[in-house]
Amino acid sequence: MPDSRPEPPPPSGTPDPAALLLCGARLTDGRTVDVRLVRGRIEAVGTAGSLAPGPARTGAGAGVARVDLSGHVLLPAPAEPHAHVDTALTADLDGPVPYGPQDVQRRAVEATLLQLGHGATALRAHVRVGDVQGLGALTAVLRAGRSLRGLAELTTVAMPRLLTGVAGADGLAILRDALKMGASVVGGCPDLDPDPTGYVEAVLEVASEYGCPVDLHTDACDPARLARLAAMAGGLRSGVTLGPCGGLGRLSATAAGRTADRLAAAGVTVVCLPQGGCGASEHHATAPVRLLRAAGVRVAAGSGALRDLSNPVGRGDPLEAAYLLVSRHGLRPEEAYDAVSTCARAALGLPEVRVEAGFPADLLAVRGDRLAAALSLGYSRVAIHRGRVVARTSAVREYRGSAAASTEPGLPRQGRGELS
Repeated sequence: MPDSRPEPPPPSGTPDPAALLLCGARLTDGRTVDVRLVRGRIEAVGTAGSLAPGPARTGAGAGVARVDLSGHVLLPAPAEPHAHVDTALTADLDGPVPYGPQDVQRRAVEATLLQLGHGATALRAHVRVGDVQGLGALTAVLRAGRSLRGLAELTTVAMPRLLTGVAGADGLAILRDALKMGASVVGGCPDLDPDPTGYVEAVLEVASEYGCPVDLHTDACDPARLARLAAMAGGLRSGVTLGPCGGLGRLSATAAGRTADRLAAAGVTVVCLPQGGCGASEHHATAPVRLLRAAGVRVAAGSGALRDLSNPVGRGDPLEAAYLLVSRHGLRPEEAYDAVSTCARAALGLPEVRVEAGFPADLLAVRGDRLAAALSLGYSRVAIHRGRVVARTSAVREYRGSAAASTEPGLPRQGRGELS
């Protein structure tokens, strides 16, 4: 039987490894604060200097490790709701994508760590099952997730190609096997099945059978099909997510508005991909974000392709996705960041994070003095997962003096500074 007793405090005079003090961080409301994290949660938030190092109120230890976050904006950590780690990082390969277990596991780990460096502490990976891959790719991604425990949460969506007709029987069997193996979400792309409505019905039936959520790819621009999908999805308690839904942008404003109303009434979450879509999409248009939000649809944003054939320069950076929602789609910075953090976490079924006492300590510090500066592709970041610093990313810009540069007012002949 496992020992359920609490861990003893560390010896006197040593920092408590389960406690962390974040010093001098800037919040989005302009306050500068200290934040104390204890055992994976935010224990206290106070004005800068008010939470001096020393024993936490819980008595958890004789000291608290410190992280200086002066010059950084502290935010809830983003999450990645739409990753393809099984095909990530393959854009430069010659020939077909290798799906050997070691290849897939290596790519999944590397892709997750790249996105963790950007700040995403949780990822939902859409993994193909059946066809040539069988269950091998899923097995490899599940292993990658286990190897990354404590650094990031990697969950999987099983994506069969066909679920109707004679070939669909095999797809259904593989889908059920995938859920038994550890896939936590039922997914797929109904647009690729000869009977899209039948595909959705099969997915919803399996999801109801196993009590798991649904996450479907679609770029259909048929309002009747999307309306049927919304109507069917409304009866599933565990929730339905659709993405990238770029086809909504090809409808008239009236038709798109009616469809958005139906999606909202069904409680469907839409994950848009402002960085360029993914391999399951024929078109790389972004869903009409403002129209969906106005209808009351929860809209999250994901990255989609990470340097694979459908987007060979994909970065997998949630702050870039938020930046594009501001610069191209007219959202305010707060709304855009909410799409990659609060809404993305909700789409993954994760608890809400706020920089307030009692909330999970999944946080991201980005160098900058306000949120808009952080979204302007801020490079220097500190990612915190379950109360621990799990990734640091920094960049340095150096200026070298020249005759031309020295004539510019305010430019030093030589200089060095950290990129924000």
